[in-house]
Amino acid sequence: MDHETRAETLRPPLLMSEDDHARLVALAGAAARRDPLVARLLMEEADRAEVVPAEAVPSGVVALGSRVEFHDSATGRVRTVQVVLPGEADIAAGRISALSLVGAALLGLAEGQSIDWPTQDGRMRRLTVRRVERGGGAAPADAARPGT
Repeated sequence: MDHETRAETLRPPLLMSEDDHARLVALAGAAARRDPLVARLLMEEADRAEVVPAEAVPSGVVALGSRVEFHDSATGRVRTVQVVLPGEADIAAGRISALSLVGAALLGLAEGQSIDWPTQDGRMRRLTVRRVERGGGAAPADAARPGT
């Protein structure tokens, strides 16, 4: 398996709204000195994402404000978190920053997708999205259409 094919296996296709993409690129730039690893990973994910208008993002795709149920292979646990901007993060309330390793990994993934992602100590783990609920005022694409 060549390097490019392996990378595609580890990092599945992503979908992001234009607004989320712009916010994430700005966040990554601002965080580059404070947390270079997360900033680099977030920028890489934003760079490879398919960017579409917000109304074209299906409800099962993780966006800023989404509540996400996922399985973490490193812990064997299923967790539910909401991915938010750094100023809205509150671990005790289940709100994780898009600038955290887990938050950066989940953004743009769809239900059923997995991604291999580093832990803080450099080991790899697989995160698998099980369920996504939109939150934070971002309406799912199919909720805006009558009869869906």
